[in-house]
Amino acid sequence: MRWKVTVTVRLREGLNDPEGRVIGKALKNLGYAVENLRVPKCFEFELESDNPEKEVEEMCRKLLANPLIHSWEYSIEPVS
Repeated sequence: MRWKVTVTVRLREGLNDPEGRVIGKALKNLGYAVENLRVPKCFEFELESDNPEKEVEEMCRKLLANPLIHSWEYSIEPVS
């Protein structure tokens, strides 16, 4: 079966997000009252699989994220 997968990878809470800090500072300079801006990565793809949850979890652990510093979440929907 074919699946549409969306994976969001974030730095774990408490870790420094330099890109988020720079963007947050720039938005403040533009007059926006933003706080604690963080920049996650989002991956979207289609996957042919009989066990998509297992495969997506493996992808996250092996390549898409570093389990020591990242957390991740994903959604899996059938492609019609």
